[in-house]
Amino acid sequence: MSVRTIPLLPCRALDDVVPFYEALGFRLTYRQDRPYPCLGVTRDDGFDLQFFGLPEYDVENSLFSVIVAVPDTQALYDEFAAGLRSAYGKLPIAGLPRVTRPRRKQGAGGGFSVIDPAGNWLRISSVAEEAETGGRFERALLNAARQADTRGDEAAGIRILETALRRHDDATDEERLPVLLYLAELLIRTGGPAAAVVERIEAAGFADQLGDLKEQLDD
Repeated sequence: MSVRTIPLLPCRALDDVVPFYEALGFRLTYRQDRPYPCLGVTRDDGFDLQFFGLPEYDVENSLFSVIVAVPDTQALYDEFAAGLRSAYGKLPIAGLPRVTRPRRKQGAGGGFSVIDPAGNWLRISSVAEEAETGGRFERALLNAARQADTRGDEAAGIRILETALRRHDDATDEERLPVLLYLAELLIRTGGPAAAVVERIEAAGFADQLGDLKEQLDD
C-alpha cells in the first residue's frame, strides 16, 4: 500500500500565494473561491501543496510548516533561487517571502527553508546524511543554523556566530568566511549592521562569495 500526503496550508488570500509558488516551478491544479476559497499547486517532481483562505490569519506569527525530504537540496535550492530572482528581481532573504541558504543544522539534516508570503515554512531537508567537516567553526555554524533557520530566532544565531568569531580570533580569513557570510545574511534578514561584515569579507579578498548578499545592501 502506498500513502500520499498533501499539506493543507493557510493564507489570507489565494492571490497572495499563487505568483510565489509559480516562481518556484509549481502550477495550479485547481482553484475555487466559493463556498470557501482553496486551491492546489503541484510540481513535476511530485511536490504538492494545497491552500485555504483565512482572511484573519496572522502571517507574521505563523506556526504552519512542512518538512520536505529530497535527495539533493542544493539542486532544488538553485532552481527555486533562479525562479525567485526572475520574479522578484533579487533573491528575497528578509521579511516575507524569504529563503535561507542551504546549510547543515545541529540535530537536523542539511537543507534550507522557504517561508512563503503567508508565513508558511517549507523545510527542505536532505534524505542523506552529510559528513562533518571537522572545521573549528563547525559547531557554531550548526548551532546558529538550528536557532536562526530552524527556530526562526535570528538574534540567537547572531550571538552564536559573533561569540565564535571572538573565541577564535586567530582563525584564518578562509576559516572565518562561512561564519561571516552567515552573519551577514542574518544581519540583513533582521535589519542589522551588515555593511561592516560585508566590508570585512571584501577586505579579505572574498567579494566573489557575497553573491545575493551584496545585492541586498545595494538596494
